[in-house]
Amino acid sequence: MALSTQLHVVTGKGGTGKTTVAAALAMSLAGKGKRVLLCEVEGRQGIAQLFDVPPLPYEERKIAVGLGGGEVYALAIDPESALLEYLAMYYRLGRAGKALDKFGIIDFATTIAPGVRDVLLTGKVYEAARRRNGDGFAYDAVIMDAPPTGRITRFLNVNSEVAGLAKVGPIRRQADSIMEMMRSRETHVHLVTVLEEMPVQETIDGIAELQSERLPVGQVILNLVRPPLLSAGTREALEAGTLTASKVKQSLAKASIESAAAPALIAGGEAHLERQRLQDGQREILEGCGQPLVELPALSEGIDLGALFELAERLRDAA
Repeated sequence: MALSTQLHVVTGKGGTGKTTVAAALAMSLAGKGKRVLLCEVEGRQGIAQLFDVPPLPYEERKIAVGLGGGEVYALAIDPESALLEYLAMYYRLGRAGKALDKFGIIDFATTIAPGVRDVLLTGKVYEAARRRNGDGFAYDAVIMDAPPTGRITRFLNVNSEVAGLAKVGPIRRQADSIMEMMRSRETHVHLVTVLEEMPVQETIDGIAELQSERLPVGQVILNLVRPPLLSAGTREALEAGTLTASKVKQSLAKASIESAAAPALIAGGEAHLERQRLQDGQREILEGCGQPLVELPALSEGIDLGALFELAERLRDAA
């Protein structure tokens, strides 16, 4: 299959901000004038919350315009709607498929056969990515806000998931086509992490698992990175233990600040230095993973549309 549409799969341990990064990546591509589809597959409506729009239905809707004139469309994919669409497409079960849904058959089928559920979810992404001009509403790039790192390899490796369920037939053929797309050079699986021990270790493990299944690893995105706040002189004094409370009190007095704050300021500075050391140590570990690293800062004002534009600008070279 010739696939010219870029597919960016964004994963990461819970709490690392993978949905925010996926949204920022979409805005970055739109900033280059591209038409982008941003998909979510976990039913959390995280995209709608980030862009401050109503909950997304099972249809593609424009939610933002990039600074470069590109457009971001969004789609919330749920397995029940995807299965109804699948039945209508391959088995022409229009009203009959909806009747099955009323009896709970669809929920039953996707629960006992999670491999089929993943085929349905990734199958909708596959359908959007393979569109060409003249075949419908085509996109320049598709971005998937995917499941967490601990489940991403199993989620993407749909062939192994359906191996015991379907040897032949439409589901098997679709799984084969999806795997061809997932392993193509236009696909990139980006891993989002914060510079803490557990997320970093999960990222390292996730890279190894993805590579073992020949799934293409893209960027490792270091999110919520805290910048150094101390001057070189203050840092050296803290590390040497020469920054005493009396010296700090003198500086505070010159600025007309209550001198009683000196011990708390020293303690805060030491805690900040320790945090920086931990970040630097985890960054060094990730530098050995063999993948390009991209850093995104922790934004003090929280995440809104303006913050997404700021993060998108920092992702321009990565997109």
